[in-house]
Amino acid sequence: MMPRKRLGRTDISISTFGLGTVKFGRNQSLKYPGTFELPSDEQLRDLLACARDFGVNLLDTAPAYGYSEERIGDLLKKARKDWIISTKVGEEFVANKHTGEGQSHFDYGAKHTRLSIERSLRRLRTDYLDLVLVHSDGKDLPILTQTPIIQTLQQLKQEGWIRAFGISSKTLEGSLLAADLCDAIMLVHTADYPDEAPAIAKSAQQDVAVLLKKVLGSGHICHDAPPTGDPVQAALDFAYSHPGVTSAILGTVNLQHLRDNLIKALRAQKLA
Repeated sequence: MMPRKRLGRTDISISTFGLGTVKFGRNQSLKYPGTFELPSDEQLRDLLACARDFGVNLLDTAPAYGYSEERIGDLLKKARKDWIISTKVGEEFVANKHTGEGQSHFDYGAKHTRLSIERSLRRLRTDYLDLVLVHSDGKDLPILTQTPIIQTLQQLKQEGWIRAFGISSKTLEGSLLAADLCDAIMLVHTADYPDEAPAIAKSAQQDVAVLLKKVLGSGHICHDAPPTGDPVQAALDFAYSHPGVTSAILGTVNLQHLRDNLIKALRAQKLA
């Protein structure tokens, strides 16, 4: 079974493997190496059942992931309390209704943040959100210091709408500052990009959770890898080697890939 760790200073317990859900609801304007069809409800039920059987309880979604929130809400309406749901605020993806292609725009204002939270609650069919992350556009420091979004999330936490908040950051400077302000940080930490190691170390000192994203390089680690060795196992070994990492988020809509990744994640943690 996948072990669990406390989400920073909160009383929330999350699995050390989280299931990313971009592909649950969006298949356009993405950076994956290949195209794919959106999965059926039956496929998603099988994925969730597989993850649950391995002890996974963390799902990562966002408004910018197309229909992901709505689909999760429909699928989990009878099992909401079995899952820890992380969603985001700040990024909106608008797709062309004819082509599906689209682009993102960002809004970190207090009004939009509250409206986004209310919409996520409706879409996910829940009356609380476990974790809400600011979806950074890359300008981490201005977002954290010059917009009201952190204060708004703090207020929403006090009001009981959300249990924890943080940022999905894109810079070391942003991650370091977020360790002073947030319950959790989502960041990239790979063998090719180890630059965020100081932020992971600081987060551990501050008792802030660290969630890893793009562990497999959005699929490119397999697509571009040399024919020798197991790039997925190597990536997971690296991800879990830092003691400050709370959970690694991996997304797939391929059931066999999910099973394989879960086993390799356990192996990386010396549990399989």
